[in-house]
Amino acid sequence: MLQKTRTKRPPIVVVMGHVDHGKTTLLDYIKKTNVAAKEAGGITQSVGAYEIVHHSSHSGADEKITFIDTPGHEAFSRMRGRGAKMADIAILVVAADDGVKAQTKEVIALINSTKIHYVVAITKVDASGADVERVKNDLTANGVLLEGYGGSVSYQPVSGKTGAGVNELLDLLLLTAEVEGLDYDPAAPASGFILEAKLESRRGNVVTAIVTDGDLAVGDELTAGGAVCKVRSLENFLGVRVKNVVPSSPVVILGFQILPMAGEIFNEGVNPVVLPIQKKNIPAVSLKKDPSTTTYLLLKADTVGSLEALRDIILALVPPKDFKVSVVEDSVGEITDGDVKMAQSTGGMIIGFNVRITKAAELLARAQAVRIVQADIIYKLAEAVAKEFLRQRGSIVIGELEILGVFGVQPNGGAQIVGGKVVAGALAKSVRVDIERRGVFLAEGTLTNVQKDRKDVAVLQTGEEGGLLVVADAVIKLGDRLIQRDR
Repeated sequence: MLQKTRTKRPPIVVVMGHVDHGKTTLLDYIKKTNVAAKEAGGITQSVGAYEIVHHSSHSGADEKITFIDTPGHEAFSRMRGRGAKMADIAILVVAADDGVKAQTKEVIALINSTKIHYVVAITKVDASGADVERVKNDLTANGVLLEGYGGSVSYQPVSGKTGAGVNELLDLLLLTAEVEGLDYDPAAPASGFILEAKLESRRGNVVTAIVTDGDLAVGDELTAGGAVCKVRSLENFLGVRVKNVVPSSPVVILGFQILPMAGEIFNEGVNPVVLPIQKKNIPAVSLKKDPSTTTYLLLKADTVGSLEALRDIILALVPPKDFKVSVVEDSVGEITDGDVKMAQSTGGMIIGFNVRITKAAELLARAQAVRIVQADIIYKLAEAVAKEFLRQRGSIVIGELEILGVFGVQPNGGAQIVGGKVVAGALAKSVRVDIERRGVFLAEGTLTNVQKDRKDVAVLQTGEEGGLLVVADAVIKLGDRLIQRDR
């Protein structure tokens, strides 16, 4: 019986830490690229994988290292968890000017639960207020015992801007990998992890993965959970087409029939009992049973991992018991007219993270008064949705005015000139108002001027009619309502 030949493979390293502690900047220096500038808001919002070559001072040879960069924002805790399970080694990043924070503690707990080998990178050592000794004490207080501080955890102070300490950090990683004895079987069927998946209009289902065993080649058949694939094309992390990929390389795979879930293990070969995951659509008729007490949502995101995080953060925003939220559908890809039709039929709204809206969808949403909340930064989207939830809870209405006339816009793109009647409460000058159409929120606006009988007034009371100047993004139409609420 022939003995299997094992081959040394590079380490897969996950970089984790609190948001804005310099993880991506550190990887930027290592990769000599500028990914951080491309990230929306300067924060990493999805999992990226990168491969570098480092000349090891220990072995004297050029050696590869694969990095997984995970988001630091609290919304992406499940992404960080997957990153830790996929990797061989973790880098716990802690900023020298900030110390141990909320997500740092979460990462420490994750490292302890997965028992992954790790090293500590104390970043931003050149920042104002940097205090490496304070960080060491913080880590000790949180159970991370560094070398020289009663423990054996290796650490390295670094600067992602100047590169100070980076080579030493990379040497630490390769030394840790050597101790672990990482290897693979070149003759084994290909297998690995799904990092992320998204839908692109031109290329279809695009899946990012890391190979951990075997040799993945074009033409191979793969299974990942309920998703199957005949590999049509492979690309390395630089976007260059390749014929095959060996461990521990990141790869972009084209050919999946449906999008696999992030974190799934893929294996070469198609399991005949695996059936494609069917999309579950709740019939629209059943969703309109109690629209007065339930807000229905359609969630859209750029990747399956982002969609998962979006759902988590949105459901965590739901106010107390008197307010219910139901997710009608969640999917990956741009916002389409089909999404708008679904939202309109359920009386719901669409929440989009880091996705574009098609022109047809935009026009239909405007015509049907379907509310779309979207942003490309997760915390900004969360703020907008939280505000929308509060508005929909029925905060106290101070004044409500019905639009009876629309008279155009002031010269040079100024305020809209409208006329109307106050049907409840009172409406005051210089306040923020919600613009609603047939009971659906369109946009916020500001009353820059209020007139009664062609004279400026401070307030219009119930039953009074007047003219108004309104600054708003939405175009006001006859029958719309301007509502001032106690915010």
